[in-house]
Amino acid sequence: MFHIHCPYCDEWREEEEFHPRGQAHIARPEDPAGCSDEQWGDYLFFRDNPRGIHHELWVHAVGCRKFFNVTRHTQSYEILETYRIGERPRFTRDNPDGVVASAPESLDDSDTATAAQEVRA
Repeated sequence: MFHIHCPYCDEWREEEEFHPRGQAHIARPEDPAGCSDEQWGDYLFFRDNPRGIHHELWVHAVGCRKFFNVTRHTQSYEILETYRIGERPRFTRDNPDGVVASAPESLDDSDTATAAQEVRA
């Protein structure tokens, strides 16, 4: 038995309270009526099945009953993170360590004045 963190309840709960619902971040076609049968079938039935980091949609069925996303490693079954719908994952295939890119340091007033003088020159 393992525990999963619900990002809405902000609690670690037993896995039996949750149910997976498939691949996360699937974009619905903008014009479903304009899709061919093949395009609609691809949207409904075909999903990625990667070896490694994968984003999945889960529901806290016994708790708050809200949907959220899980980043899971498919080889080890390790859950790397959980995050709310609409948020971006920290762990991706391109960023397997989950390192957050540091934001550029803010300029203080003296740096701003120097930068403004350089632009005018």
